[in-house]
Amino acid sequence: QVQLVESGGGLVQAGGSLRLSCVASGRTFSSNAMGWFRQAPGKEREFVAAISRSGAMTNYADSVKGRFTISRDNVKNTVFLQMDNLKPEDTAIYYCAARPSIYVAVNKRDYDYWGQGTQVTVSS
Repeated sequence: QVQLVESGGGLVQAGGSLRLSCVASGRTFSSNAMGWFRQAPGKEREFVAAISRSGAMTNYADSVKGRFTISRDNVKNTVFLQMDNLKPEDTAIYYCAARPSIYVAVNKRDYDYWGQGTQVTVSS
């Protein structure tokens, strides 16, 4: 069982930056590939970024490639999402997710554990 708690969301102007954090409980964090997803009002939850258990492999949605960076600290049981050059279309609730696998995944159905989400709002 893994419990996830996100933080770091907020209101920022277009072009600004935010850093999201997701802290995991339990001793199995390093056994999980991790992902970030987001859901805007009236839209489906969509993939943003993922990272392998060791951090050696990452994957990004085309819409955030070059602007967002996912990383993890297996000592602190934390995964991060650094978001730069934010755009109004990045406005959404951002969710952290975990899957007990060595492989990253882009499909939300492949993740077993989810956090409660943190709101990110980008003003124009």
